[in-house]
Amino acid sequence: MPDDVDALLALPGIGDYTARAVAAFAYGKPVPVVDVNTRRVLARAVAGQGEAGPARTRADLAAMQELLPSDPAEARAFNAGAMELGQTVCVARTPRCEACPIAELCAWRAAGYPDYDGPAAPRQARFEGSDRQVRGLIMRELRHSDTPVPAEVVESLWPDAVQRERALAGLLADGLAVGSPEAGFSLPGSVS
Repeated sequence: MPDDVDALLALPGIGDYTARAVAAFAYGKPVPVVDVNTRRVLARAVAGQGEAGPARTRADLAAMQELLPSDPAEARAFNAGAMELGQTVCVARTPRCEACPIAELCAWRAAGYPDYDGPAAPRQARFEGSDRQVRGLIMRELRHSDTPVPAEVVESLWPDAVQRERALAGLLADGLAVGSPEAGFSLPGSVS
């Protein structure tokens, strides 16, 4: 597994967040990792806004990079701490400001907790019935099999044939699955 963000991004199925998380947490690289929780902490503590608004990847990464310590161990701890703070204390609906370890530094608190008046962040599409759910079902079946999974088994995983085939085609195109209806399907390199 590569330790460089660009090399990780070149792998099939690896996006920006995963590449940065692997580089930062598995290899200790001092790269910013930004998730929804980190964005909320940055919006409140640094920008003084009640919400982060729509994701702006470059700006979000630049804001985190500005705060990130240059020491790899400290950067890893800072990335993890920002995520944890946003997940447990600086939560979306009912932030626990009284328990916040950086309350004295929080720009949102200093401004009197103003309401957010910027553009709304788009809502994530539902999971139930989504292509993501179907892809997950297929991947779970492939992970649990030591032999190629027959097409009939894949067909039994989801009743909507069009959606199931779209999900399977996506997994094959992304390099996350290999095979054919005749030979069966498996994870890359998992069966010989």
